[in-house]
Amino acid sequence: MQKPMPQLNGLRAFEAAARHLSLTRAAQELHVTAGALSHQIRGLEELLGLKLFERRVRSIALTRAGLRLYPGLRSGFSQIREAVDAVTRVGNERALVISTPPGFTSKFLAPRLYRFSAFHPEIDARVSSSVANANFVTDGVDVAIRNMPTEHEDDPELAFEPLVDMAYVPVCSPKLIGMHGSIGSGEALKALPLIHDESLGNRPGLLGWADWFAAAGIAGVDLTRGLRFTSTDHALDATIEGAGVLLTHDILAYDELRTGRLIIPFPLYLSSRRVYSVVYPKRRGDLPNVRAFRNWIRKEVDALDWQKWRASLGLSPAAGRPPFNSARSMKARTRPSTSEHREA
Repeated sequence: MQKPMPQLNGLRAFEAAARHLSLTRAAQELHVTAGALSHQIRGLEELLGLKLFERRVRSIALTRAGLRLYPGLRSGFSQIREAVDAVTRVGNERALVISTPPGFTSKFLAPRLYRFSAFHPEIDARVSSSVANANFVTDGVDVAIRNMPTEHEDDPELAFEPLVDMAYVPVCSPKLIGMHGSIGSGEALKALPLIHDESLGNRPGLLGWADWFAAAGIAGVDLTRGLRFTSTDHALDATIEGAGVLLTHDILAYDELRTGRLIIPFPLYLSSRRVYSVVYPKRRGDLPNVRAFRNWIRKEVDALDWQKWRASLGLSPAAGRPPFNSARSMKARTRPSTSEHREA
């Protein structure tokens, strides 16, 4: 006799928990309590007569039965989401929701987005600026730009197209040089007020002033001093006003360096081993709006020619940290996620 089909709620609860490997995050996505989610999963396990998760102290892991069940449910729910998405987009084909980090939005994307609208008046671009996860399953995001490590694992659902590698450079306002005099060496930066962008340097794998001074061979710097910001655009605004020297990604300071509102006081850059990438669900990659944005943003970045620009400023990489190749030479890759992505 054929077993009865499990209830859809139990299957959906298991799929979300398996995708996140977190009951809390799965419950948040499905707008239920963690207790209710656990109850649904236990009901599914009882019906199947199988244990699907190993419940640990602070995490969960799929059992062998869970590993067998998850791929089919992931594929099935992905198709359901795609079908619902296609229906809900009827009559709203003009909209394109772009998720980007606040610093990239303010200092690079926003000043250029009018050109995208001019090229594609049929598309209504909507920018969602946040450092939080861009969840392509629940947030209505079509495409994201994210600051990610260059090395990563594969993801079956998301495509990642590297745009440009990122280098850390010290920047300051000409006002600051006017007050303190020209800087002939990295050692001279020790005497200047420092500005810290904690959105760049307070997460694993990201660098800060300590790394730059170490790469420059400069010791005895008091890194406890200086202004601190949790927002890149605020840190750059303070730097433009002459508040101090900021260590930042060159792409975020590009427009201010090009116009002379900021300068690089000492031409040594630190490779970050990170890139800004365009991220999107593979199933949406060929949608006209997503494809138009991918092509446009790549042309915008390619037109800058980073390696030539760095050379024109006299920038050289810190010893032992060779610059990466231009992202144009990197092949588009896929990367791990649970259909969501966090700026790091």
